[in-house]
Amino acid sequence: MFYETKDHHGLKHNPFKALVAPRPIGWISSQDTEGRVNLAPYSFFNAMASDPPVVAFGCNGRHMAGGVKDSLANIEATGEFVCNIVTYELREAMNMTSTSAPRDVDEFEVAGLTAAPSHLVKPPRVGESPVHLECRYLQTVNLPSDNPADPNNVVFGQVVGIHIDDAIIKDGMIYWPSFHQVARLGYMDYTVVEKVFAMDRPSWPPAG
Repeated sequence: MFYETKDHHGLKHNPFKALVAPRPIGWISSQDTEGRVNLAPYSFFNAMASDPPVVAFGCNGRHMAGGVKDSLANIEATGEFVCNIVTYELREAMNMTSTSAPRDVDEFEVAGLTAAPSHLVKPPRVGESPVHLECRYLQTVNLPSDNPADPNNVVFGQVVGIHIDDAIIKDGMIYWPSFHQVARLGYMDYTVVEKVFAMDRPSWPPAG
């Protein structure tokens, strides 16, 4: 099949997000200028550069009370956030924090999670997560939106500190069988990193 994205695809659900998958989940913790914390998962998330390390996540749509979502408002106001990595063991807690809640709700408390102090930024980390990326805000890029009331924004942050649980390190490398990292597919579907294979980058000109 082929369809122009300006037209209807004719399927039961929009296939776009199911095709660009799996996508790692950025579990973003932030806090406002008064110190109230927020925790929310974003599946439009990934690393954009490594020297220095930069991550980005799509903070799309609006808050249930109107205006931008708490994550975006907090990050732009304070200049800091943390990307917590979701594992299979934390899937239910992550899902609980995806709900649309009033601005004064502490998602750490709702999901029964530990708000662990960060080293270089003020927003707390998810203590139960094995990986945390402490970030300083770089910029927001506003993308086109088919509905002006639901903005599409991409938030960029420079990673200034990284926490890694020693339990997922083996022989000086991240050991995938112990990591159990969760990624988003399409619809309400998720997956876990289980099968891993390696391929060396070829030299030029190719051998043979």
